[in-house]
Amino acid sequence: MRDAVSLDDLEGTEGRLAPDQGPFNLAAVKLLFIGDIVGEPGRRAVKILVPVLRLQHRIDVVVANGENSAGGSGITPKMADEIFSAGIDVITSGDHLWDQKEVAELLATEPRFLRPANYPPGVGGQGSRIYRIPGQAPFAVVNLQGRTFMPPLDNPFTVAQELIPSLRAETPVILLDFHAEATSEKIALGRMLDGQITAMIGTHTHVQTADEQVFPGGTAYLSDAGFTGPHDSVLGREIDPVIRRFLTQMPQRFEVAKGRVLLQGALMDIDESTGRARSITRISEELS
Repeated sequence: MRDAVSLDDLEGTEGRLAPDQGPFNLAAVKLLFIGDIVGEPGRRAVKILVPVLRLQHRIDVVVANGENSAGGSGITPKMADEIFSAGIDVITSGDHLWDQKEVAELLATEPRFLRPANYPPGVGGQGSRIYRIPGQAPFAVVNLQGRTFMPPLDNPFTVAQELIPSLRAETPVILLDFHAEATSEKIALGRMLDGQITAMIGTHTHVQTADEQVFPGGTAYLSDAGFTGPHDSVLGREIDPVIRRFLTQMPQRFEVAKGRVLLQGALMDIDESTGRARSITRISEELS
C-alpha cells in the first residue's frame, strides 16, 4: 500500500507517473486541492483552468476529489484518464465510489486513484500512498470517509491514528481528504491530527466553507473545499427535479446542471522540510 511511486516533473501541464530523479529540493511546495468534480462541466473546468492555475501560482502538486466525475455519480477509468490528462496528479474519492462498476478496474490498476482508507481489510484499491515528484521530497495523500450521516465504515479517527505514523516515517508532507458530512467530525479530526499532517481538506457537502486556517501545529484546514462544476444548481444537479423531490417525495432523475461553472478548492504553501503549512487560500475560479 505504501510503496513509493513517482510523478513526472510537471513539464508543461500534465502530471504522469515517472521514475524518481535527482536529489530532494527542500523548498516551498505549492499544493492545490480541488473539490468534488461533478460531471462533464466539472471535468471541462479542470481541463481548462488547471493548466492556467499551475502557471499562475507555480503549483507543484494537484490533488482532486473525482467521485462525482462520471455523470455526477462515481468515476470510471475513462473519466480518470481525462482528469489525469488535465494535470491532476492524484484522485481521491468517497461515498459514491461504487456508483460505476468500472471502478473495480481503476482500483486494481491505477496507483494515482485512492478510495477511503477506512474500508475493511480485503477491499480492493488503497486508501493512502506515497508519491514523488522528481527533484522534491516525497509526499503522501490519504483518503478517509466520515461516519456521521454517512454509510458505516471503520472509525476514521482510529484508522488515522494507525496510518499516519507509518507515513510520517517516510515523509512529513501528508495531505488528507476527509470525505464527510458533519462539520464537527471534520474539525475534530483536523484538530486531533494538528502537527501530524500537512493539511486536512474536507469534501462531500459541495458547499465551500469560509474557515480556512493553519492550526497551531502547522496543519492547514478547510471544512469543505466546495465543488467543481455547475453552480446554478442544487449541489451540481438541475434545480427543478430537486425541488419536486422535496415537494412530493417522489423519485426524480437528477441530471447534472450546466450553468455558471466554477472550479473550487484550496491552495496551500508548504515547507517541504518540515511538512508544516505556511498558508492556505480558498480558490473559486469561474469558467468563462
